[in-house]
Amino acid sequence: MLKEFDEQQFPPFEGFPKESIAFLKKLKKNNDRDWFKAHKEDYEQYVKFPLQSFIASLQPFFADFAPQFDVHPKRSMFRIYRDTRFSSDKTPYKTHMAAHFVLRGKPKGFEGSGYYLHIAPGEVFIGGGIYMPDNDQLKKIRKAIAENSKEFLSIVNKPSFKKMFPAISGDKLVRPPKGFQPDHPMIEWLKMKQFFTGLDLKEEICYKKNLPTVIASYCRELTPLVDFLNTAMGLH
Repeated sequence: MLKEFDEQQFPPFEGFPKESIAFLKKLKKNNDRDWFKAHKEDYEQYVKFPLQSFIASLQPFFADFAPQFDVHPKRSMFRIYRDTRFSSDKTPYKTHMAAHFVLRGKPKGFEGSGYYLHIAPGEVFIGGGIYMPDNDQLKKIRKAIAENSKEFLSIVNKPSFKKMFPAISGDKLVRPPKGFQPDHPMIEWLKMKQFFTGLDLKEEICYKKNLPTVIASYCRELTPLVDFLNTAMGLH
C-alpha cells in the first residue's frame, strides 16, 4: 500500500520521548488556553508529531491484516481540543493523546467497529469493537450473533484472543431483547448493548521503539471481532 501522507514524511518511530507524558501532566495542572498557547510548540514537538510518527509506523502492519482501515497520521489522531458544548467540565484540552482507526471513508467516532488507542500518564490502552452502537446497529449485531453463533464464539473463545482480551465489556440488558427467548443459547451475548474489549498496558511501553509492533499484535488479534461486527452491520 502506498503511503498517502499529505504534507510531510514522518521519521521512523523511536518511542515517545519522556517529554510527551511530562507535557500531559503539566497540561492537567494548567488546563487553560493561555498556558497552552504559551506551550503549543512543546505540544507540537512532544505530543502531536511523535503520535503522528507512531501512526505512520503502524500503516504497514495494518496493510497486512486490515487493509480496509484508514491508518493516517492526520485523520486517525484525535484533536487535543475538547468539545465542551454539552459538558459540565469546561476545561478546553484533553490530557491524553488518542487515535481511532476506522474503515476507509468513515468518520472517527462510533459509526462502525474499529480500533482505539489511548495514551495518558500512567496508562496505555488498546481496544477494539464498537462502543456505542445505535439501536439499528444493535439489532443487526444481535441477528448476526444468533445466526452465526459458532463463528462468533470461535472468535471470542479463541485461546490467544482470551489471553489478550479476557472479557467483552459493556452494559447489558436485564431482560432478553425483543424477539429472543430467555432460553436462547446465546442469550447472555444477545443482552449486551456494547461490544468492545481492550486492555491497559504500563506507561513504560510507550517509550519503547517496538511499540508499533506491540500495538499491531493486539490489533491483529482484535481483527476477527472487528470484522464480524462490521459485516453484521453491513459496513464491509
